[in-house]
Amino acid sequence: MKYNQDETPLFDAIMEYINRNPAYFRIPGHRFERGINARWRAYVGDNIFKMDLTETSLLDDLYNPEGPIKEAEVLAEEVFQAKRTFFLVNGTTCGNEAMVMSTAFQGEKIIIPRNAHKSALMGLIISGAKPIYIMPRLSEEWGVHGGMDPEDVERALEENPDAKAVFAVSPTYYGLCSDIKALSSLCHKYGIPLVVDEAHGAHLYFSDKLPAGALEQGADVCAQSIHKVTGSLTQSSMLHINHNSLIDEERIEASLHIVQSTSPSYILMTSLDMARHDLATRGEEVITQAVELAEYTRNEINKIAGMKCLGGDIIGTAAIKDLDRTRLTISAREIGITGFDLKDILFEEFSVDAELSDWLNVLVIVTFANVQEDVERLIAALREISRKYKTANVIRVETKIPSTPPYVFSPRDAFFSPSEKISWSAAKGRVAAEMIAPYPPGIPVIYPGERVSDEVWEYIERFRRERRHLQGPADSNLETFKVIKE
Repeated sequence: MKYNQDETPLFDAIMEYINRNPAYFRIPGHRFERGINARWRAYVGDNIFKMDLTETSLLDDLYNPEGPIKEAEVLAEEVFQAKRTFFLVNGTTCGNEAMVMSTAFQGEKIIIPRNAHKSALMGLIISGAKPIYIMPRLSEEWGVHGGMDPEDVERALEENPDAKAVFAVSPTYYGLCSDIKALSSLCHKYGIPLVVDEAHGAHLYFSDKLPAGALEQGADVCAQSIHKVTGSLTQSSMLHINHNSLIDEERIEASLHIVQSTSPSYILMTSLDMARHDLATRGEEVITQAVELAEYTRNEINKIAGMKCLGGDIIGTAAIKDLDRTRLTISAREIGITGFDLKDILFEEFSVDAELSDWLNVLVIVTFANVQEDVERLIAALREISRKYKTANVIRVETKIPSTPPYVFSPRDAFFSPSEKISWSAAKGRVAAEMIAPYPPGIPVIYPGERVSDEVWEYIERFRRERRHLQGPADSNLETFKVIKE
């Protein structure tokens, strides 16, 4: 059935409700705009607050949708060619949690990359599943991890024939894509689903200048942060189940009931409805424009002395099947500037705000809403930095990481086990109760439930002595570390 993608059912239902101007005796307590702080109203205006509503007779129920929410989700299903789409108001975090919870239960195995977002770890804690970790391949030149090699995944499946699913991250934060088509074919050969964290890839479905999306390549289910790369509001996402999926649809729905708020924001859901409308009616045009703007920027950056922007030549290395060209990974290491420092300089001196940094690189994301002036400011800033800061000290960082340490407890058992804080110097041989991910390359070298091997301890200790960036431990200086009580 063909639907009218020019419709906006949830937005229209909210407008109808507001126009009735009812005497309101329901949650939320601010009663449209009347209970909102006057300074906030003076800046924002009143209309947005009128849309902050709840499950009235006109506005449907996210957890049993039959009216405008259901209609909005059905329109999204058609746009993304999904069998079933769920609106998410707790971000892709809850989508990743639900995908893990729906595929691998207490004590069951799920194959998962070491660079998975921490929300996948949360899903493991909730479900009690046992992770079988795979290390994504490393790009030595850029100090970032690329894709999951299908050969590594097949080896893991041969060694763990009782695995219930494979979890993939594609594209990565840096826009690096795994061969999802090969991974989905491999999973289906073993009769298990491929679930994909596609938080950074909702726009892939709208331009032939970009890699194909996970659903188009046969993934059984994926979760997307619509707010990250298209036009919805922060914390709003979608989860899509593919046609002929091996996923238990009812289990996904039940899992989402656990991990989503019981007070879903109608403003967030409306933003999903309106973002879908934009993608359906002009997605190909605006996403293609974003790719072209990013490619122009990449070419200009690569002309600047000492600056380098990652490009298509990385495809075919580090198990990278393709590249999202709207992601600009920029390095000034040839002129002695770390990614951390480059990000700070861009913002403090030029008011150019990049998405993230690591020891070698800065990441810039170009979306359909960027304009030529934005990228010209970035290019001009990088030119001035090249002129002003050039040194003879090339930044070189070892990116090889140690072997995966011994697995002792599942993430769930580690989370619920009594822990204690000890001196980092005494952590060798103890079972971790928290994660440590040195940057670069940003891959956790110890997860909760794993024993701190000598190799892992020495590797982390070098980062600690050099005061390099460590993500995860409660003590950022790593004087102390949480371990499971013996």
